[in-house]
Amino acid sequence: MRILLIGDIVGKPGRRIVTAAVRRLKESHGLDFVIANAENAADGSGITPSIYKDLIGAGVDCITMGDHVYRRKEINDVLEAESNIVKPANFPAAAPGRDWTVVRSEDGVPVGVFNLLGRVYMRPVDCPFIAADRVLDEMPAEVKVRVLDFHAEATSDKQVMGRYLDGRVSAVLGTHTHVATADKQIFPGGTAFQCDVGMTGPHESIIGRKIDRVLTTTITFNPTQFQVAKGDVRLCGAVVDVDPETGRAEAIHRMTTTIEGENELAVRLE
Repeated sequence: MRILLIGDIVGKPGRRIVTAAVRRLKESHGLDFVIANAENAADGSGITPSIYKDLIGAGVDCITMGDHVYRRKEINDVLEAESNIVKPANFPAAAPGRDWTVVRSEDGVPVGVFNLLGRVYMRPVDCPFIAADRVLDEMPAEVKVRVLDFHAEATSDKQVMGRYLDGRVSAVLGTHTHVATADKQIFPGGTAFQCDVGMTGPHESIIGRKIDRVLTTTITFNPTQFQVAKGDVRLCGAVVDVDPETGRAEAIHRMTTTIEGENELAVRLE
């Protein structure tokens, strides 16, 4: 089966390209299952119930989050009630939301999805390695296809996790930095890996925000509101081909999608 993990959706520009492209990408590129990191979907920070509904309605099968998961408190009820959205599993047990989930593809293949937060240069959280072990122990053994969205800052943190879970999950795919890395690979145990799958949103920006606002605050220390930018909108992610019988990854590609001309999709797989 073919799985797409969409990198951090940033604000309205990111949401628009996801809603415009996902169903067409499923058809044109044989995608069986789409996961989207949406922790920045609401004006660059958090997610709302209406945005959740829009993304699921657009063809996203499962939503992962990150350190901004609770920026919009109205999402808490969705996190508790819905089975196709997960919080970082190394948050406290009392934190709203599911640590992991299993969602079936249209062909009926169960896909296990979980989300972890890194610890290097990130907010204090529980050990992601212990949390990963717990999640994999809890997940039903018959679920062979398992995908981790590791929301972390440091490439070293992500590489350690990838090696730690090699052979135990189908893919360890990084989010959070908003910059796609060129290290896609399949580890010896059959786990697909990429440090960061990139950002879905305006790339004429500084990681999704208006350039002048970020420059002003960085150089002068004069606080401004970091507004979401608008130009050069791209959908970035990783496409992983997985054997549904074994859960082993067979291929991984970087995907970049833009909308050009008369609403035409331009898709590049690397």
